[in-house]
Amino acid sequence: MRRSKKAALLSALFMGLGQLYNREIVKGILIAIIGIIIVINIPYFLYAYWGLITLGEQPLHYVNGIAQGDHSIFLLIQGIIAVLVTLIILIIYILNIVDALKTGEAREQGEKPMGIAEFIKHISHKYFPYFSLSPLFILILFFTVLPILFTISIAFTNYSAPNHLPPRNLVDWVGFTNFKNLVNLKIWKNTFIGVGIWTVIWAVLAALTSYFGGLLLALLINSSEVRLKKFWRTIYILPYAIPGFISILIMRLMFTGLGPVNSFLVKLGFERIPWLTNSTMAKLVAILVNIWLGAPYFMALMSGTLTNIPSDLYEAAEIDGATSSQKFWKITLPLVLHATTPLLILSFTHNFNNFTLIYLLTNGGPANPAYRYAGHTDILISWIYKLTIEQNQYHMASVISIIMFIVIATISTLTFSKTKSFREEDMIQ
Repeated sequence: MRRSKKAALLSALFMGLGQLYNREIVKGILIAIIGIIIVINIPYFLYAYWGLITLGEQPLHYVNGIAQGDHSIFLLIQGIIAVLVTLIILIIYILNIVDALKTGEAREQGEKPMGIAEFIKHISHKYFPYFSLSPLFILILFFTVLPILFTISIAFTNYSAPNHLPPRNLVDWVGFTNFKNLVNLKIWKNTFIGVGIWTVIWAVLAALTSYFGGLLLALLINSSEVRLKKFWRTIYILPYAIPGFISILIMRLMFTGLGPVNSFLVKLGFERIPWLTNSTMAKLVAILVNIWLGAPYFMALMSGTLTNIPSDLYEAAEIDGATSSQKFWKITLPLVLHATTPLLILSFTHNFNNFTLIYLLTNGGPANPAYRYAGHTDILISWIYKLTIEQNQYHMASVISIIMFIVIATISTLTFSKTKSFREEDMIQ
């Protein structure tokens, strides 16, 4: 057997043996220590994988002040962590074999093995980007991937109140039962469809009204007839500069039954309007408040975009006899959309998950007796909040979260990929 293959086989049998065989003593010892640490912790990994598979066998209880039994959610998290750590170990294990193989091939060609100092210098130059990215990769693995895997896992359990809520009760794997219940059980199905339709309508209207409201403000301010442009920009950017939750709470107070808006209407001889207690009016108020908060942001963006449009285009259009309306539809709007369509898509995704405005303004109300734990103005994300924080229905909340992710990721990807800005960027690359 060739030396390189023998070294690779030895490193496959136990980490570091191939390096020792290749006369890389220090490197072999360091890698062997890692292998020993892994072997010592095998019982931990076995327990973690047992917990991930079973989610426990006995509910957590106390005997003489000592905790005994299992907490299903802790076991689930511990099991997912074990899976991620196993992935890292597998990467190190494969690199250990590859390193032994390449060093063995170098020795077959008559090269001397590198010393530890030379080896560190070599990898620091050749693999510096990987070493720089590795800490971030590990952080993403445990602070981004871990919560995602946890959420997906919960969707396949019965983690919910009142009968399957740790530590008093255990949680069990139930497969696709929750997904079937969301489709087959009328109360869950009606709520999901109703809230889902309103979420899409809300996201589209909120994005479009803010976008074109900002465009209208930018066009008016950039008009040649308007003076003190900086003053007007400063005035109209103030709603965006003020913290959103303050503006939303103020708007909620203004539109209450006895609030300033209704009091003013009464003085004018009109009846009070149920702004937040009527489902249609509550949705309208939510759209208007979102315009108030979002239009200034787009106004600032549009102002910069409009100033970058060459004046020659407008001059040529005027020579050809184009009207102001024609210049807007044929020149201004296409160029603005070309530059800002990705931002419009981002606005859609933001409003799809705009929990803050809905929760602070209407709290999902008014109540809808036909829905399960949701009101007329609840969007999917605020419904998920109520399912988890208020009702402890974690299993169904996770199912809805997965569906939300799939839908919004698909819509955003397809829409963005069809924009001219994306296609031109792809052609440049």
